Parts: sequence; C-alpha cells; structure tokens
Amino acid sequence: MKTRTYLSIPYIIWIFVFTVAPLFLIAWYAIYNKGFTLNNIMLCFQPIYLRIILYSLWVAFLTTIICLGLGYPIAVILSGDTFKHKGVLLFLLLAPMWMNYLIRTYSWLTILENNGIINNIITFLGLPRQQLLYTNTSVYLGMVYNFLPFMVLPIHSVISKIDVKLIEAARDLGSSKKEVFKKIIFPLSLPGVFSGILMVFMPAVTTFVIPRLLGGGKKEMIGNVIEQQFIVSGNWGLGAALSLLLMLIILLCVHFLNKRSAEGGALL
Repeated sequence: MKTRTYLSIPYIIWIFVFTVAPLFLIAWYAIYNKGFTLNNIMLCFQPIYLRIILYSLWVAFLTTIICLGLGYPIAVILSGDTFKHKGVLLFLLLAPMWMNYLIRTYSWLTILENNGIINNIITFLGLPRQQLLYTNTSVYLGMVYNFLPFMVLPIHSVISKIDVKLIEAARDLGSSKKEVFKKIIFPLSLPGVFSGILMVFMPAVTTFVIPRLLGGGKKEMIGNVIEQQFIVSGNWGLGAALSLLLMLIILLCVHFLNKRSAEGGALL
C-alpha cells in the first residue's frame, strides 16, 4: 500500500503544478485588484461579452452537430465487417492528427484563398472566383476538419465492443437491420456519442486560432477575447473572469451530458 502511495506522488505533484495552481491563479486574478473586487466578474455580463459567449456556444453547437452527423456513419463503417478498406479510411482520418494543429489550420489558407486550389479549379471550369476565405463557412470547415476525429474515435471504440451475439440474436428473432440499429446499436453506442460530443464541444467553444486565421477575425469568439485581454490589452483580471465563466459553462454542459449518459437517455 505504501509503495502505491509513493508511486502516486509524482502524479499528485503534476496535477497540483499544472492544474490546481493555474486554476487558483486564474481565480485570484479574477477577484483581486489591489483588494477583493467583483468588478471583473460583473464586466463579463455586459451585453457585448454575453453576445460573444452566445455566439461561441452556437458555433460550437453547430460544429458538434456537423461532426456527429458525419462522424457517426464513419464510426459505424469502421466498426463493421462489410467495408474492406476500413483500415485505409481510419488511416486517412488519423493521418492529419500527426501534424501540428496550427499547420493543419494554415493548410486551409492555401486551399481556400483567392489563388488557392479550389478557386483555381473553379476558374479552370470557366466560373468566377468565389470568396471562400474569411467567411463563416471557412470557420466551420476548419473546425469540423480539426475536430471530426474526436467524434469518430469514441463512437467507433464503443460500437466495436458491442457483443455480436446480441445482433445475431435480434436478427434470429426477425428484427430488420433498421430495428437492430434502432434498438441495439444506437442505444449501446450512446456512451461513445456523449464522449464524442464533449471532446468536440469543449475545444470548439474555446478555440481562437481557427476563427482568427480562417475567419479573418470578423467574428470574434470568446477564446479570441480572452487571448486579447491577456496578450494585447493586458487586462488579466477581465481575461481571468471570462475564463472562469467559460469554464463554468463547460462544466455545466459536462454535468448535463454525464447525467444523460448515466440515465441512458437520448440526445434529445
């Protein structure tokens, strides 16, 4: 028992230095400015910041829905035996993850810019150039591209572990493929769905690189505002307060999804 306790000491130190202490500092900057104050917390509820937070939640929600709509069929295909080249598909899905997140985002600049690959194909076909970059569509495209694997992998992991005997028994009892999916595969895959939603929603709502590079900064998300408060404006108190508010929203979302997952409830 003592050996296990000693082995856990490095982990405890790591958690304290890189998780507990930074959170404490964020809370400290949010409520202290030459004395205890709630001014920074109150500033977070100004209309301008509330609109940005709601917009960030909306973008993250749509990104999550798109990733779920695209990722669930891919996960089902990867978990089945009918598709012969699922190893190739899995490789193509994971290969971009081996590159740096920033490089993956920069690559879309080359693809979507006015002289990029897509516009060159469009002009080759005799059509006028399109404004593809610095739009809402380019932001969603970049976010789905970066976060889609985080939706596919948890769902794939759960579906691949479903006991094949349950499916065979349902088919032996006369259930159609649609009924098997509706009553067995989908309900049993919900834990993976909930995990995928969390793994996509959390980075999507906090991201600031994609809106800045692919959106041109036209529509700010809460991550961009927090970055500006810390790096540009030097207002660490407001940046810390916004970070705490965002963390609280994320924790509420996590609590809701965990509760639904524990109850075995549907998404809607």
